[in-house]
Amino acid sequence: MPQITGYHAHVYFNADTQDTAQQICEEAARLFPAVRMGRVHARNVGPHPRWSCQLGFPAEAFEQVFPWLILNRQGLTIFTHPETGDHLTDHRDRAIWMGEMLDLDLSIFD
Repeated sequence: MPQITGYHAHVYFNADTQDTAQQICEEAARLFPAVRMGRVHARNVGPHPRWSCQLGFPAEAFEQVFPWLILNRQGLTIFTHPETGDHLTDHRDRAIWMGEMLDLDLSIFD
């Protein structure tokens, strides 16, 4: 069985919700020292079909960070996946969606 070394939560937003997404990400990073906040991308990056900001955190922080995201996502879609080293499977088969399920561009993993 693969080992989960961490998680990425991608908070999706658009021009109207960018400030909300940034506030959510900054608050998560402030509340949870293990959370690493990535850049706020006002463009599609990687496999992501919407603008996003990534929150990275170790596996042992999941039980604190994930419930907080559930309760504080303010209606935004959040895509969360484990980090096992198998990027395609992690994004395609092992993901958890909060809100709308979107189609990722998985061709980058070919």
